[in-house]
Amino acid sequence: MWATVAKHLLKSKVHSCVAHASLKLRKNTCINAGLLLQFTRCQHRAGTVLVEQAAQSVTMICNVQVLDDKRFVCIHWEDGSQSSYPFVWLRDNCQCPECFLLSAKARKLPFENLDVNTGVKDVSLTKEQKVSITWPDEHHSEFDPDWLKKRSFSKRSREEMRKEFFEPEQHFWGSDLQIPTMSYENVLHSDHSAYSWLCALKKVGIVILEGAPIEQGELVTLGKRIGYMRHTFYGYTWQVQDKVDANNVAYTSGKLSLHTDYPALQYPPGVQFLHCLKQSETGGESEMVDGFHICHKLRELNPEAFNILTSTQVDFTDTGVDYCDFSLQSKHRIIALDQNGGLLRINFNNATRDSVFDIPAEEVQAFYSSLKQFINLMYKPENTLSFKMKPGQVVTFDNWRILHGRRRYHSGGDVSRHLEGSYLDWDVVMSRMRALKEKLQSQNGFTQTLK
Repeated sequence: MWATVAKHLLKSKVHSCVAHASLKLRKNTCINAGLLLQFTRCQHRAGTVLVEQAAQSVTMICNVQVLDDKRFVCIHWEDGSQSSYPFVWLRDNCQCPECFLLSAKARKLPFENLDVNTGVKDVSLTKEQKVSITWPDEHHSEFDPDWLKKRSFSKRSREEMRKEFFEPEQHFWGSDLQIPTMSYENVLHSDHSAYSWLCALKKVGIVILEGAPIEQGELVTLGKRIGYMRHTFYGYTWQVQDKVDANNVAYTSGKLSLHTDYPALQYPPGVQFLHCLKQSETGGESEMVDGFHICHKLRELNPEAFNILTSTQVDFTDTGVDYCDFSLQSKHRIIALDQNGGLLRINFNNATRDSVFDIPAEEVQAFYSSLKQFINLMYKPENTLSFKMKPGQVVTFDNWRILHGRRRYHSGGDVSRHLEGSYLDWDVVMSRMRALKEKLQSQNGFTQTLK
């Protein structure tokens, strides 16, 4: 299973362009040239990186046209495809030092100084096949063909960019999942292992790290490997154990129903770490469910229930004292969708679902019936994954996607079960993942700008 899940996690193509001649043009001028390159495809299987090299041809510019009526510069690529770039976008994204701060990869040109109705005075193709533009005010811009190709406005290119940045491949699962497991020490000290871990975390939603020191505070080290942890009203880290006068149902020895953490926040944490320091002799098994898998099932079985859970705003609350005193209120849809109708996040914690319910009374019964079917699907044996954590294991999982719970355990006079937890935001995790990808590509002789 893991070979299927983890393959093709690191993939790069580097386009290099060498032109045979320089050229000044307005319309229908063609350069033909070819070049071979090698690319590295890293396949990660539980921390192992396999590097394969192969030769591929590079697409180059064949023809450039200025389409004054549409206000486009149209590039005809050697592979037969075309890309059209609006004048205003090209001027807005000039890469010269006056307009762009390379060290920060940030635009310097103020929008108030941008002529949104600009034309072009001249277009030329350099011997390096860079597209050179002279603007009516004599400002000069040059654009690398690889840079332009990646930013094509074609439907296919935009879809590829969306997938790379926002819609990576996901593997949905049920109770038969073999949880990806990696070495904690390898993740800390190997960039290949760290990248493999984060890619698997995004794709599968859960990864277990083995061999962490059995001592409190170790999650701080793991958090720093990525960037920084999310500070909440429960602190940077928090201790999951049976406590007197518990301020959270997790701090008891009773059963924890399947839930996502912190929907009482307007922006719930994206990733959660749980480090097992001590495990109870009986009970305390962890339960995990792929919430996105359940959403797909619900949409197939009962589209009306799915629509209700994706459209009804539910109130959540959390009040108490921990790191400091707090009184939280939020509204979320149980199933949150993105702007394209894709699954974005599950927001469900029955313990903190508020008794306040801001919908008409006539809609309440239908909501409860829909939520009940959603919960029933979660607890079907074929959908629920159960396992018992061992001291030294760190389970890392997607809190926007995975619902987790715990079976009841026996608690005596001493602390019989102790997990330490922490949160991170997906922005931080994805940032580290992209940075590691760039670093690994650079180490293999490649460079690629991800911004």
